[in-house]
Amino acid sequence: MPDHDVRLQHLTVWLDEQLAKLFHTQGWGAVPAGTLTAASSDASFRRYFRWEGEGRRFIVMDAPPPQENCHPFVEIDRLLATAGVNVPVIHGQDLERGFLLLSDLGHQTYLDVIDADNADALFADAIDALLAFQQLPMSAPLPSYDVALLRRELELFPEWYVGRELGLGFTDAQLAAWQRISALLIESALAQPKVLVHRDYMPRNLMQSVPNPGVLDFQDAVYGPVSYDITCLFKDAFLSWPRARVEGWLKDYWLKAKEKGVPVQADFAEFHRASDLMGVQRHLKVIGIFARICHRDGKPRYLSDVPRFFAYIDEVIARRPELAELDELIESLQASAGARP
Repeated sequence: MPDHDVRLQHLTVWLDEQLAKLFHTQGWGAVPAGTLTAASSDASFRRYFRWEGEGRRFIVMDAPPPQENCHPFVEIDRLLATAGVNVPVIHGQDLERGFLLLSDLGHQTYLDVIDADNADALFADAIDALLAFQQLPMSAPLPSYDVALLRRELELFPEWYVGRELGLGFTDAQLAAWQRISALLIESALAQPKVLVHRDYMPRNLMQSVPNPGVLDFQDAVYGPVSYDITCLFKDAFLSWPRARVEGWLKDYWLKAKEKGVPVQADFAEFHRASDLMGVQRHLKVIGIFARICHRDGKPRYLSDVPRFFAYIDEVIARRPELAELDELIESLQASAGARP
């Protein structure tokens, strides 16, 4: 029997025990007959199931060790809850086996429902939630977005996209250019004020919920650049928005952040540049991650979103002359890849 089916059997037994405890402590009576269905999966090894019975719903997370570690999820869930952010309530946990029983924040993500008409309202709620946790004191034992982490993320691009997807190696000149580009992006990120960073704050990880939004997938949170999450929100893998709308939303965020004492850059033009360069760092990382998911994990579908991230990079390059060398590097790589037999 495949290993994941064995895990599902263990998970089901554990879930029955947890539901019995929960229903007893809440005074809900006997656990009704329920159904367990797949809720979602993601690019990691985690899986999610939804249990439903007589009007009650819960989410069950299966995060198999050693590939996944539930401890950060639990700790950051509690931290975000202290800021009033709508995160799942943890009703049961077995951290050694990677099982969590969570409250259900809803069936629909922002990605499922957002459109040109409701985007302003949905993003306004997302900005309010973001500002709530950006105001938290930086006192939790979280990692920092330091030089090593930023560089490690950037190196995913040459290792997995250039090396594995394109089948190329950098020439000496390309390597020198890449090192200069990386240094520019890292320097810009490290120069920014620091706050709590979700690291994947995008419509797919926000649920349409009450209160809105429900926030998920926060287990990789760190302390890092203030522009990171807001840039991620508007430039994700599945949705692209007109430049004028994105700049309007960025300006709304920046004004609210200043009002609430979140340490954004004093000048909007400076903040906008920091957001642009932060976005390019993330886009290069994501392109590398999508290539890795394809070639290491056997999930090629994510590669279809790579052109969207190159489009984001092109848009920033067009208004940031300091990135001209990145433009030349990408063009030379694409030309070399296209010239192969």
